[in-house]
Amino acid sequence: MQQDWKNLLPADFAENARVWVYQSNRPFSEKEHKEIEEQLYHFYSQWQSHGEPVKGWAGILFNRFIVMMADETDTHVSGCSTDSSVRIIKSLERQYSINLFDRMSITFLVKDQAEMLPFQQIQYAIDKGYINADTLVFNNIVNTKQELLEKWLVPLHDSWMASRVKTTA
Repeated sequence: MQQDWKNLLPADFAENARVWVYQSNRPFSEKEHKEIEEQLYHFYSQWQSHGEPVKGWAGILFNRFIVMMADETDTHVSGCSTDSSVRIIKSLERQYSINLFDRMSITFLVKDQAEMLPFQQIQYAIDKGYINADTLVFNNIVNTKQELLEKWLVPLHDSWMASRVKTTA
């Protein structure tokens, strides 16, 4: 599963295409997944910046993350067009009673499943053996397609959290 997600990204987008990752506080049901992807498609197929079409894409990865991407090769994404993307995300939050802006929870890939933990419980999870230094963590602060491909899923020991937790006895 962890390698398949890369094939879902648009291959024709520049490596420096801008990326936004929104993490849901819970997995989506099959029905929600389909409905959300339809709404995202409707949004990005009509996305504009100062009247010019934005080459955009959005999708759901690992049944928990909404990833938006804008290739600015031809059209720069303005503040107003970025605001419009945030509006659709906030609308999805209201419609589906989800939280997509919680930055205090961290998601790990455990047995090919995206599992979320509150930041304050990570050390406990390490101490109990639920996760370890090699467990993959989702780095949702990636900014480009290249970073998404190379730095979104990294082992805990290579992540920004490495200095904040103790992974060895």
